[in-house]
Amino acid sequence: MEVEVKLRLSDAGAHQRLSDALVPHHLRTHLQENLFFDGAAGELSSRFAVLRIRFYDADSRCVISLKAKARLAGGVSRVEEDEEDIDSALGRACAAEPWRLADLAGSSRIMRRVVEEFGSEGKMGSFVCLGGFRNVRAIYGWKEGLMLELDETQYDFGTSYELECETIDPERTKELLERFLKENGIPYSYSEASKFAVFRAGKLLP
Repeated sequence: MEVEVKLRLSDAGAHQRLSDALVPHHLRTHLQENLFFDGAAGELSSRFAVLRIRFYDADSRCVISLKAKARLAGGVSRVEEDEEDIDSALGRACAAEPWRLADLAGSSRIMRRVVEEFGSEGKMGSFVCLGGFRNVRAIYGWKEGLMLELDETQYDFGTSYELECETIDPERTKELLERFLKENGIPYSYSEASKFAVFRAGKLLP
């Protein structure tokens, strides 16, 4: 179970102010491209599961992941997540021709799970690509060993800004982050939907 604190920033100005405040803690920045897939009959989405391929930094890395049973309340996200690295060229081939995902069941733990858990009698028909979005993620090594992720997510219909932090103590982490944001005059709210949910809705939250 992955547990994260997710705080939504009001606009680009708030994102810039937070980025400036975190400069001493900056470790690296990734350019991510996220693509999502489902079975042709909606086998995953009908059971609230998400299959994603993520490309990092001009295809220097590619990760396939399966998420399920996501819950988001009070700025705290809980989701079952499994992920593994795959060859970037293979990931691109699957993005161009989603039917190739089924062929990965023999070599990919994730795709084997998808076929066995969401297919019919252990078999999965064709896959479809739902599209996706790009994300600029800056990573910071912050206090108490916390790793912060500052996101600028670029959808076809607009851009959103978010601060995330994976943690084993979400209430304590949320308290620390909220105090830091208030001390630096950065407006925020609790995230109410995942990036995937926003993407599927086709519009930014008000």
